[in-house]
Amino acid sequence: MMSLNFQAEKHEKLIVARKKKCTVRLGDVSDKYPEGSIVWITSGKKFTPKKHLYTAYLDKVRVKTMENLTSEDLGQQNPEINSREELIADFERIYKKRISMDDTVTVIYFTEVFGG
Repeated sequence: MMSLNFQAEKHEKLIVARKKKCTVRLGDVSDKYPEGSIVWITSGKKFTPKKHLYTAYLDKVRVKTMENLTSEDLGQQNPEINSREELIADFERIYKKRISMDDTVTVIYFTEVFGG
């Protein structure tokens, strides 16, 4: 089973509250996360045990540049981020490198899968 892992505590809170329905990942990771896949949504820092939050279906996977992110992409990624510039600043803190509007990102929309 594949997983989409979130390291930041703020993202775990948004996911648990069902306010985060998409993730923007740096680079083209569309081969790793094909549309229509079932994944575990997990949280935890690198090289530490992960917490399984829920299982999700990957509804939509799109490769774009940072410049082409829509307001919907930003809002579903993190409702507290209102602009591509704010996302770039957040990414620069996470990835510890310079990010530009020309950088490639993968936008992954996911929906919780309920048992039944």
